[in-house]
Amino acid sequence: MEMRRRMPIGVELVKRGIVTENDIEKALEYQRERPNTKLGDILHILDACDGDILIQNIAEILGEKGVLLTSNTLKIKPTDYLSLDVCKKNKCIPFEVVNGKIKVAFTDKIINGKPDPVRMLLLNKGLVMEQYITFENDIDRILNSMETETADGDITKATTSSSTTMIELIDSIIRTGMEKRASDIHIEPLANEIRVRYRIDGELFTAAKISKEKQTQVIGRLKAISNMHQEKQEAQDGRILLYEDYNIRVSSQPNVYGEKFVLRLLKKEVDIRNIFELGYPGTETEFKKSFNKKNSMVIIAAPTGAGKTTTLYSIVDYLNSPEINITTIEDPVEIRIDGLNQIEIGNKSTFSGALRTVLRQDPDIILLGEIRDQETAEIAIQAGQTGHYVLSTIHTIDSIEVINRLRKMGVSDYDIASTLATTVSQRLVRRICPNCKREREYTQEEKEIITKIAEKYGQTVDFTNKKTYEAVGCKKCNNVGYFGRIGIFETLDVTDEIKELIVKGASTIEVRKKALEQNYRPLVVDGIRKILNGDTTLEELNRQLILY
Repeated sequence: MEMRRRMPIGVELVKRGIVTENDIEKALEYQRERPNTKLGDILHILDACDGDILIQNIAEILGEKGVLLTSNTLKIKPTDYLSLDVCKKNKCIPFEVVNGKIKVAFTDKIINGKPDPVRMLLLNKGLVMEQYITFENDIDRILNSMETETADGDITKATTSSSTTMIELIDSIIRTGMEKRASDIHIEPLANEIRVRYRIDGELFTAAKISKEKQTQVIGRLKAISNMHQEKQEAQDGRILLYEDYNIRVSSQPNVYGEKFVLRLLKKEVDIRNIFELGYPGTETEFKKSFNKKNSMVIIAAPTGAGKTTTLYSIVDYLNSPEINITTIEDPVEIRIDGLNQIEIGNKSTFSGALRTVLRQDPDIILLGEIRDQETAEIAIQAGQTGHYVLSTIHTIDSIEVINRLRKMGVSDYDIASTLATTVSQRLVRRICPNCKREREYTQEEKEIITKIAEKYGQTVDFTNKKTYEAVGCKKCNNVGYFGRIGIFETLDVTDEIKELIVKGASTIEVRKKALEQNYRPLVVDGIRKILNGDTTLEELNRQLILY
């Protein structure tokens, strides 16, 4: 007998009157941009109908049991039965135990008879698993919440428990920082306590407070694992090598209440992100035009902590190939990349000294961590003039001010004009948390600000059917409304016309005027683009650039 094929879920839901054809059209449009997202999850995200009714009907169509995970249906603590790692790996949440049976919600149905590690783990605990299906975004929401609660609980327990050893305390502080995606951990003595703060997405958050009585022990433990001198009451640098996945740089500095420590967390293995994933605007063709130039120098300009090094690595990774000899000179080497010759500047070395040596190693591309002084700048210029492609960074407020910075270092206008090919300036703005962001209309004031900025640089903005998002806050983002960061960029291509101006000694005002006549658009233009795309907010852009 021929089996009757099941109709697509969308068609069946419309037939049952659960959603409308218009709902399905919107969901399919959404799915085209996110092809890995299930239709049912999208309908739930779009709030096409009551979530409980939706999942029950989807489950019925699939011949399964369904559950909408809420505070009412989640009647147990999932990690009492399955570890967080198991829940994450299998995309599942235990939510109720009844008469020796444990109900577990999955994002996909589990085929009966198929080896199932979750079922076996629960059987070992004397529990028979009863499987349900639910929405993936609800699973993700609960898993993120569990992860945050675990991290917060660990550090709270460690800093308050009298039975916690100093080894356990410091380890808990560091591991919690790793789990929370902290770039830095600040452990700072105050008048009556020791404060622990994490820098996450560029912002500092207080995580815990330690009794003042433990100060001597805290300092002693940190110095011991950082290989610092125990008795010296002065600024020191050290490293912690106890963690398999991280190199941790440590800086100590005495203050009036003791010694403050800052731990920089550097992952040993980091996936180099595509330049466009970092937020770089424009097309690949435009990128190649700006960055695939020989016998020249490219400089990334930005303040400390604005992502210059990450952008450099992304550009180098794009240019890397077996036919090219790439050498980097860094202080320190923060990310290791296969195929590159990476040199770390030690206490007895300088960028200029290392650069002289590297020039004898037949490099095609040289990544110079930073141009800090006249000597380094002049050697970098010479390298660019003698057939090398030089990538480096410098501390200035924007891409055009790079010219002035090199001038102040003593580099001649002719050398700047003959070598400098492209300068990039960037900032990092926080992304709106996708877990809790709330859609809303633009206010009239926001429209006026955005329109004024756009018109200043010859841009137009159509707000028709345009909505923005507000940062709400949830456990995943530490209740700040933002999660992760994205770059905003400006690129100055040093054209022949701009080279002529530099040689003539033109001011940066004159250079900026000429650049605006060409393809140069300042940071704020890309920032507005990121707002209109729903990546960040006007408030966040203003925090970085002070627009109003």
